[in-house]
Amino acid sequence: MVKVQVYVTLKEGVLDPQGSAIQNALHTMEYKEVQSVQTGKFIELKIEKTTDLEKRIEEMCEKLLSNPVIEDYTYTIEEVVS
Repeated sequence: MVKVQVYVTLKEGVLDPQGSAIQNALHTMEYKEVQSVQTGKFIELKIEKTTDLEKRIEEMCEKLLSNPVIEDYTYTIEEVVS
């Protein structure tokens, strides 16, 4: 069994209104040092190990976990120790 951590973020150049709202709120709270905020999603999966594991993970990311038109994704794979 492996643990897969998927990080989904907006592609460069796509407007991030939620990130802008967070940045504005931080500035209002006197955290002026914050230069930019980018929001995203974190998804953790536990998956049985297969020979085509990375291909399967990429299919999941492209078909359901992200919107390939406006989002990028990265992932890490970690062995689960029983």
